[in-house]
Amino acid sequence: MLYQTATILQQTDFTNSYDTDKVMDQVLEVVELFDKHAHTEDNFILTDIEKHQPDVASLFEEEHVKDHELSSRIRTLLVMFRYTFSTAEKAEIGSAIRFAFVEFLVFNLTHMAKEENVLNNLLWAYHTDDELHGLTQQILAHVQPEDNTKYSRWMMLGLSNQEIINWLKEVRNNAPEFVFQQLLTVGEKELSAERWRVVRDSLTDAMVA
Repeated sequence: MLYQTATILQQTDFTNSYDTDKVMDQVLEVVELFDKHAHTEDNFILTDIEKHQPDVASLFEEEHVKDHELSSRIRTLLVMFRYTFSTAEKAEIGSAIRFAFVEFLVFNLTHMAKEENVLNNLLWAYHTDDELHGLTQQILAHVQPEDNTKYSRWMMLGLSNQEIINWLKEVRNNAPEFVFQQLLTVGEKELSAERWRVVRDSLTDAMVA
């Protein structure tokens, strides 16, 4: 999501309203999803980590404050862009949005790498797989359906074929059938024909076996 949006921003002519309307909506969607992602971490992951490693929890909470500052700057620039009618000002603000988004991207890639290397290891150290599965279910129960649809689309675009296959198998075995069917629809729509064939065939083979 971050990579694709940054690339589109790099290619956008900010003086062309046809080009900018869609990309600005996508930038806003990214910011909103990341804000909600951080909120989920604060309320489910970091509250758990705080019981075991309060200093680590505090560090990540501070980074979430920084992340919110970066996203707030992007939101402000988006509003400025929307209510600016001068072509020259649109070009200037558009450039500022692009730079602000790159800063947001770099920060979040670094932040997420820390989560992978620090938070995951702590969760595994203090919890069983069953406990972590329960925590995952708590998180999923609090995700709004419309947000889950957005997350699912970007996950489908960002994962490897094997990761998608494993994900869909897990959903097929543990979630209601309609959820599995919805993800199949997302996969068919978002993946290339070749990638979708690989995923579909693997799922079919598994069902036959």
